[in-house]
Amino acid sequence: MDRTFDAVVLAGGRSSRLSGTPKALLRLDGKTLLLRTLEAVSGARRIAVVGPGELAGELAAFRRGADAPAVVLTREDPPFAGPAAGIAAGVAALDQGTGKEYDGGGARGAGLTLILACDMPAAGRLPGQLLDAVAADPSVRLWLPVDAGGRVQPLACCADSRALREALARFTAAELQGLSVRKLIADLPAARFPLAAAATDDVDTWEDAGRFGIERPAP
Repeated sequence: MDRTFDAVVLAGGRSSRLSGTPKALLRLDGKTLLLRTLEAVSGARRIAVVGPGELAGELAAFRRGADAPAVVLTREDPPFAGPAAGIAAGVAALDQGTGKEYDGGGARGAGLTLILACDMPAAGRLPGQLLDAVAADPSVRLWLPVDAGGRVQPLACCADSRALREALARFTAAELQGLSVRKLIADLPAARFPLAAAATDDVDTWEDAGRFGIERPAP
C-alpha cells in the first residue's frame, strides 16, 4: 500500500494545567515540542499545524531544514473549539490551493493522513509505527495505537484520507465544536495495534513536563 501521507498537527489547546504556557513552545533538549513533532512527520507530503499565530516562528525554523515539506499554519474557528474542529481546520488547510475536491491520493493529496497532538515528546517513532500498521492491515480505514496501559490514542493515529474527509462531512461546523475525536472517527473501520513504550506519553501538567526533563520557561 502507498505510504505517502499528509499530517495534521494539533497545537492549539489552552494548556490550562500549565498556567497557560503553550505546550507547543515548551523546550526539550533545545527544541520546542512543536518543532520536534514537525521533525517527526517530516516525511509527509504536506503538513497543517492547527494553532495560534505565535507558532509561526517554529514553522519558519522547520522550513529552514533540508528538504522540509510544505507546512501551513491554520486555526480552528472559533479558537479552542476542540480537537475534532482542529482536525477539520487542518484538513481544510491541506486542501487549500490543491483544488476543492480531494482526488483520493493523486497529485493533489496523499492517501493517508497522520493526526498527531504536539505534546508527546517521544513521538519521533510514531509515524513509522503507524505506517507499519497500515502495511500490516490495509483493509481498514483507521489505524489506532494502544498504549501500554491499554488506552486507545486517537490523537496519534493514521486515517485513510478520503475516509477522514467523509467522516468530517457528516458533521456541520457547529457540531464539530466540542466533539470528541472518538465520535468523529467512530464509524471508520479500524485496526488497533500496540505501541512502543512511552511513545504517546504527553505533557499536561508541570509534573509531566518534569518527568521529561522539561523546565518551566523563565518569567
